[in-house]
Amino acid sequence: MPFATNGAVQIYYETFGDPSDPTLVLVNGLGSQCINYRREWCERFVAQGYQVVRMDNRDVGLSTHFSDVAPDVAGVVAAATNGGRASVPYGISDMAADILAVLDAIGVDRAHVMGVSMGGMIAQTLAIEHPERLRSMTSVMSTTGEPEFGQSSPEAGARLFGPPASDRASAIANHLAGLRIWGSPGKVDEDAQARFAGEAFDRAFDPDGVARQVMAIASGGSRAAGLRAVRVPTLVLHGSADTLIEPSGGERTAELVPGARYVVIEGMGHDYPTGYWDELVELVTGHAAAADALQATT
Repeated sequence: MPFATNGAVQIYYETFGDPSDPTLVLVNGLGSQCINYRREWCERFVAQGYQVVRMDNRDVGLSTHFSDVAPDVAGVVAAATNGGRASVPYGISDMAADILAVLDAIGVDRAHVMGVSMGGMIAQTLAIEHPERLRSMTSVMSTTGEPEFGQSSPEAGARLFGPPASDRASAIANHLAGLRIWGSPGKVDEDAQARFAGEAFDRAFDPDGVARQVMAIASGGSRAAGLRAVRVPTLVLHGSADTLIEPSGGERTAELVPGARYVVIEGMGHDYPTGYWDELVELVTGHAAAADALQATT
């Protein structure tokens, strides 16, 4: 199995397509494993002329888990709310550096990066801290770290921070309960999603790892100042029906990044069901191609 190394951290990744094509890295959201980017969806990006990379962020899937650190989400949130600094095992910047380790492992100097939800925060951080490694950035259903933007609805927030799963049945039940709140209305195939949730449980199950990722998000603070200085070609996508990170998060991201294009995907929630795959592929690859064409002339 392929792993990239960032210090003591090993990051599991998979590639699809021709290594000579431009590379597109797909970055997952909170608690999501690389298999969230289904193989069939990755192949649609490949068909548009891209080498696709999907990976497990640290603390999920087959990548390194920080099992020696007991999560303390409440403590980190309290510290952040009061303007203090909490002790966390890693931050969003470390997760961004994991992507650089993957690019180094496959011998790619610069890549297009699409990040979803927490993955969008990681992609934004890459554009702020390591712009020389990016061809373009696409931030999907994400936000800026400013507390007044991209809030969750009360129902979505209660579900997100509700009791974690303890076994396979409760992992499937929790996944479906979340999608009923923030999934794309009328687009969620519950039978398929139940099978997928079982697959994810069987591959790796670590609620504490997800909690540590929440700590990284909560300790990150605002990216507003950094986003104002981003010059990487940027596309921001957000579903109109997202209740987990409401569309103001995407609107604010696009407002801050100079020249960013903002697209609202009507009816999409905080998920990416198959009915939206072709639209997302067209938007992301069109943005990537335009970025490459622009950079070729400068």
